[in-house]
Amino acid sequence: MARVEAVRFPVLIDKPRSGLPIPVTEATTPVITVSNVVKQFGRFAALRGVTAEFDAGRFHAILGENGAGKTTLLRALAGLAQPTRGEISIFGRTPQEACRDIGYMAHPSLLYDEMSGMENLRYFARLYGIVEGDRDRDGRDKGGRCEEVIRAVGLDPELTRPVGQYSQGMRQRMSLARAILHDPRVLLLDEPFSNVDVHSARAMVGLLKGMRDAGKTVFVITHQALLLEGVADEFVWMQAGEIVDRTATLARSGAGS
Repeated sequence: MARVEAVRFPVLIDKPRSGLPIPVTEATTPVITVSNVVKQFGRFAALRGVTAEFDAGRFHAILGENGAGKTTLLRALAGLAQPTRGEISIFGRTPQEACRDIGYMAHPSLLYDEMSGMENLRYFARLYGIVEGDRDRDGRDKGGRCEEVIRAVGLDPELTRPVGQYSQGMRQRMSLARAILHDPRVLLLDEPFSNVDVHSARAMVGLLKGMRDAGKTVFVITHQALLLEGVADEFVWMQAGEIVDRTATLARSGAGS
């Protein structure tokens, strides 16, 4: 297995894609707007009128107890949960229309257990139109991206074992590789550090920080908030289906307590 210390991701932190720039200098530009979003499951309201704006090129950590509505909000942003009421706009489009610009990592790995990590990524690369031998405008082999993202998350591209034989931590890192494969502008990650050892989790945080610094907009749900102290631009606190506070550090404000 590749050493985690060697994590690099030059493609994502090199420069924004032509026609789709999100310069870090414009980090105050709202990229996502959530307007009075309600999501009900029968009589239960998982989201209760959530309204918020999130800026481009920033790292948003979403915190809260189990059942606070964090995963439902992330699924709504990803276009996987249709709001009962309210609207979500991503780059002026619905989440479904903006799906090519979104990378989503869920609790289930969404990987095929009988295939190796590289086989999984090559399969998803074809779905995204990333074909080996195709060249981007800088002359790089798009097909080489599968190997690049595997190395970026600290795994060995030559590992031929089926994903079903990976440890849970390895599956988490491979799931992150799948989520960033198509170079999304917005990353939505649900508990990416779950069952990952501290060393690997810190390497993952470094990778996400590099993506944020390149202008990507990153959302992370986590119960390991200390990993993101000094890295996340803001901590978004949820409770009972509502955003109750937004702070620059892990310290809660009086309004949200």
